Amino acid sequence: MNMSDPIADMLTRIRNANTAKFDEVYVPSSKMKLAIAKILFDEGYIEKYELVKSKKNENFEDIKITLKYFDNKKTKAITGIEKVSKPGLRIYSSKDDMPQVLNGLGIAIVTTNLGVMTDKECRKNNQGGEILARIW
Repeated sequence: MNMSDPIADMLTRIRNANTAKFDEVYVPSSKMKLAIAKILFDEGYIEKYELVKSKKNENFEDIKITLKYFDNKKTKAITGIEKVSKPGLRIYSSKDDMPQVLNGLGIAIVTTNLGVMTDKECRKNNQGGEILARIW
């Protein structure tokens, strides 16, 4: 199956597994998805992530993402996750107009010419870029 937006697929898998309160979710691997998983881990939204061999095809790797919960799975670490920039409508932001998610309580994931980073890192490094997702 050919996907037109693999980042949206990753975010949807995480959202659905989080809603169903699964412990872990598997996502097909790519460099961009690994960078997003690293940001989610660094910001404390997921417990851990690791590369594993794909169950469907041994030649490919999946990212195994362990989701994070509090109070014995009563409270989710990721309350909301949404894709901002889509294949048909790319959303870019300059360093001056970088959005804040919930007045700084959430993060925006931005891809820049220096790599994938959060909105806070973009402001610190004076970088603009394409806004991929918002997470809170």
